[in-house]
Amino acid sequence: MSAVTGTAPLLRTSLKHEGRLIAPWVVLATALSASSVLVYPWVFPTVHDRQGLAATIGANPALGLIFGPANDLTTADGFNAWRCLALGGFLAALGAVFTVVRATRGAEDSGQAELLASGVLGRGARLLTGVAMGLVGSLALGVVSALVTVACGGGWQASFLLAATFTATGWMFTAVAAVAAQLGSDARTATSMAVGTLGVLFVLRGFADSIDAPAWTVWANPLGWTTKTQPATVDNWWPLALTVVFTALVLVAAFALGARRDFGQGAIPPKPGPARGTTRSVWALALRLNRGPVITWTGAFVLLGVVFGYFATSVTDLFSSDSAIQDVLAAGAATPEALVSAFLVTVLSLVGIIAAVPGVQTMLKVRTEETEDRVEPLIATATTRPRYYAANVALAFAGPTVYVLVAGTVVAALASRADLGVTFGDVLVQAAATVPAVWTVVAVAVAVVGARPKVALAAWLGVLASFVLTLLGPTFGLADWVLAISPFWHVPNTAAANPGLTGLAGITLVTAVFLAIGFAGFRRRDLAR
Repeated sequence: MSAVTGTAPLLRTSLKHEGRLIAPWVVLATALSASSVLVYPWVFPTVHDRQGLAATIGANPALGLIFGPANDLTTADGFNAWRCLALGGFLAALGAVFTVVRATRGAEDSGQAELLASGVLGRGARLLTGVAMGLVGSLALGVVSALVTVACGGGWQASFLLAATFTATGWMFTAVAAVAAQLGSDARTATSMAVGTLGVLFVLRGFADSIDAPAWTVWANPLGWTTKTQPATVDNWWPLALTVVFTALVLVAAFALGARRDFGQGAIPPKPGPARGTTRSVWALALRLNRGPVITWTGAFVLLGVVFGYFATSVTDLFSSDSAIQDVLAAGAATPEALVSAFLVTVLSLVGIIAAVPGVQTMLKVRTEETEDRVEPLIATATTRPRYYAANVALAFAGPTVYVLVAGTVVAALASRADLGVTFGDVLVQAAATVPAVWTVVAVAVAVVGARPKVALAAWLGVLASFVLTLLGPTFGLADWVLAISPFWHVPNTAAANPGLTGLAGITLVTAVFLAIGFAGFRRRDLAR
C-alpha cells in the first residue's frame, strides 16, 4: 500500500461533505471584485470625481497597508485591481488555511482521522486530501471571481489576471497551512501559526508599499509577488510562476514533515502543564486558557503601533510631495492639520477593528470548551453559568482594550515627536475613544455564543461589517445611514472643536443590549452535547 492510497475516495467524500465550507470565501472574494466594476461608473462618473478619489486615497497612506498601491484609479478595472488585489488574495489565503487545517489536524483532533486510518488509507492520504481541497477551493474562487467580474463589465485580461492572483495566493497558503499542520500540536495552534504568518507577511507587504521601500523588500515577500502583476495597467503574468514554485517547494517540506511526525502530535510538542493545579477561580481559568494568545497579540499590537506611528511621522512629507493632495488643499477642502487628524482617526479605527478579532476568538473559545465537554463539569460545582460566562466576557473586552491602548500609546509617542500639530495626549485620547466601538463588535460575538451558538460563524459579522463599511464604504459613497451600521462610524474626532459624544453613547447602549442577549441566552439554553 502506497502512502497516498485511498486519496481519491477520501477527496470525493470530503468535497461532498465539507465543500460548502469553501463557498463563503468564494462568495466574499467574488462579491468584492464584482461590486467594484459595477459601482465604480455610478459613484465616479466624471474625471473630476476620479481625481478626487485618487487624492483621497493618496491622502491616507493607511489605506495602502490594506489595499496596496493604487496604480490607476481612472478606470473600473484599475479601481478593481487596487481595491481587490491584496484584499482578495488575503481572503483566498484565509479560506485555504482553514480548509487545509480542518481536513488534516482538525480531523485528528476530533478522532475522525483515527477511524479513517483503521481502513485502507495511506499515511499521506489525509494530508494530500487537505492540500487538494485547498488547491481546488482556491482555483474555484479564482474562476468564479473572474467569470462573474467579466459578466459585470470587467475587462477579460485584467479580471482574469486579478482572479489568478487570488488563486495563486490561496495556493501559497495552502502549502503554508500544510506545514503548520505538521508543526502545531493541535488544529488551533496550526491555524494560529498559518494565519500569523499570513498576517505578518500582509503587514510587511503593506508597509513596504506605503513607504516606497526598496524593491528587494517587495520581492523578498511572497505576497509582494502578486502586486507585481499590476492588473489593468502592466498586466504581468510571469510573477505568478514564482508563486507556483513557492507552493511546490513548501508542499514538499510539508509531506516530508508529515512522514516523520507521530499521529495526533505536532513536530513542536506542547509544554507540559504545572505539576499541581493552581487555578482557583473561573477568572484565572479564563486567563490561563487564553494566556498564549494574549501575549502574542500584545506583541503584535506593539508592532502595529510602530508601523502606524511611522506612517504618522511621514504623513507631512506625503502632503508636500503629492500634487493631487496639494490641489485638494488649495481648493480649501481641508487643512493639513485636518487631514492629519482624519488620518489618525482612520489608523486607530483600523487598529480597533483588528483588536476586535482576538476578542471574538476569546468568545469562540468558550464555545469550543463547551463542545469538548469541559464546561459542564465546571458549572456542576458552585460556579454558576453567569459567573463563568462573565469571566470570559470580561477577558474578551479587556484584551482588545489593552491592545488598542498599547498600539495607541506607541502611535502617540511617535506622532507627538513629529511636526504634525498633535500631542501625545491628543492621540491617546483618540485611541481611548475608539475602544467603545471595539466593545460593540465583541458584544456581537457575546450575543451569538450565548444565545445562538449553532451559528457561531455569525460571531464574525461585527468584524466583517466594520471592516467593509469603515474602509470600503466611503470609497463607494454609501449613505450615512448605511455607514452608521459600523460602530466605528460613531467614533468622534476628538481633535475637532465639537467632537460630540452622542455616537459613543448610542453604541454603548447597543453593546449593553447585545450583552443582555448573550447572558440571558447562556443562562437558559442547553449546553452542547
